[in-house]
Amino acid sequence: MSKIIILPNEKFCPSGVVLEAKPSELLLDVALRYGIDIEHACEKSCACTTCHVIIHEGFDSLEPSDELEDDMLDKAWGLDPQSRLSCQAKILDVDLVIEIPKYTLNHISERY
Repeated sequence: MSKIIILPNEKFCPSGVVLEAKPSELLLDVALRYGIDIEHACEKSCACTTCHVIIHEGFDSLEPSDELEDDMLDKAWGLDPQSRLSCQAKILDVDLVIEIPKYTLNHISERY
């Protein structure tokens, strides 16, 4: 089991939190299981940036991002070299320290 330390975030976890994850779980799924309600407007289809997180420790242990995720991340608010979409970040057997950015950009729009 890996430990995921989520740094304090006013909206999601004011004091920060430590979660446990099994290898191959998606970071977003782990957060949601523990009640950390990270927005995911596209329902985990890699079509928005609302689940953007910054990996402060353990970034290199995640499975690499693909071209689609990289293209979406270019649209994220507060992009960092260690940014990932939590709906695409598959955890391996290494501890992580992550930050949920204060703001997100929701590029999803419905047209009727």
